[in-house]
Amino acid sequence: MFYIFDKNYGMDKNARLVKEVFNKNASFYQERFMDVSLYAESIGLFCKNLPYNGSVLELACGPGNITRHMLDKYPGLNILGTDIAENMIDLARQNCQEANFELLDCRDIGKLDEKFNGVMIGFVFPYLSKEDCLQVIADAAALLEPKGMIYISTMEDDYATSGWRTSSKGDKVYMYNHEEGYLAGALKDSGFRIVDTQRKHYDGWDGKPVTDLILIGILG
Repeated sequence: MFYIFDKNYGMDKNARLVKEVFNKNASFYQERFMDVSLYAESIGLFCKNLPYNGSVLELACGPGNITRHMLDKYPGLNILGTDIAENMIDLARQNCQEANFELLDCRDIGKLDEKFNGVMIGFVFPYLSKEDCLQVIADAAALLEPKGMIYISTMEDDYATSGWRTSSKGDKVYMYNHEEGYLAGALKDSGFRIVDTQRKHYDGWDGKPVTDLILIGILG
């Protein structure tokens, strides 16, 4: 794993690259990441604050790993999963037949015209710039019913360490590290009250330490 910081790298170009990489590696991602038990406590806290038959918008659902976990624990939920990669959507539909799935760039959620009780944003922020993350938070707030919940998980580090990363499969993608300060500030500015903050520490595939930041908020 290595980083080369480039503040001028275009997000639209990166979105196309991310889509290509995740379409290519959808089956590998499914094999490696379907188990989300490391995040079970925080996902449970998010779901427990939703109505029994609440509606959830999930961004970057991948092969349906978080969707599957939520449905297994809280089968009453109505989940709309979205992703930028067609192959991920195909796998999610196979793994979670009770849910609905649509192709969607998460930066376009402001175009949706329905309301939700919760927005699940699991590990898409590493592929979004700071500016895009702040906009997604604001757009998510506009889509939520009163007392709606938001869940954000992302890799945490100084934003200045963002840059190119090479995966274990040899694919290079521009990835962003994010900081609690500006994410928490954006949540509060959009009317959220943060009800839980968690961190998970582990070694990445290359042996380097990784910190995952989890923020859960309630609107109003």
